[in-house]
Amino acid sequence: MIPTPDPIGPGQESVWDYPRPPRLEPIGRRIRIVHAGLVLVDTVRALRLLETSHPPSYYLPPADIAMALLRPNNASSFCEWKGRAVYWDVLAGPRPLLAIGWSYPRPSPDFAALKDHIAFYAAPFDVCTVADEPVTPQPGGFYGGWITQDVVGPFKGGPGSQFW
Repeated sequence: MIPTPDPIGPGQESVWDYPRPPRLEPIGRRIRIVHAGLVLVDTVRALRLLETSHPPSYYLPPADIAMALLRPNNASSFCEWKGRAVYWDVLAGPRPLLAIGWSYPRPSPDFAALKDHIAFYAAPFDVCTVADEPVTPQPGGFYGGWITQDVVGPFKGGPGSQFW
């Protein structure tokens, strides 16, 4: 069952208008992640991944990430569109945030621009912003989309959305 899309207001876009397979695009909006008083990410060079029913995921260039706060994690996963992902831990605050970021060291040809860019789940961090707006994490904890006021759902990830 496909849900009924939420109404779109001025300046908003619906995740139900996003494509499948996903589309990757540059976005010049400022992306920041701050945790435990440390700036992990500050960039205007993010890539935004758009996929039907999902809020955007933001892939960030390593040059704009405090890479000294990251360490590789042994976890991996596979995406039918992007290829094999590897995961990253963040070492900021009292405890490491395990497998909180992911990247595609050898992405599929259609997503070659993702090479070495890292995306992060928003939920565990103190602050994640897009254009200075704090984001809401995509529901469910499995997907890594970031919800802002200019994106409407309903969003995959919550109860009952497994087969969307």
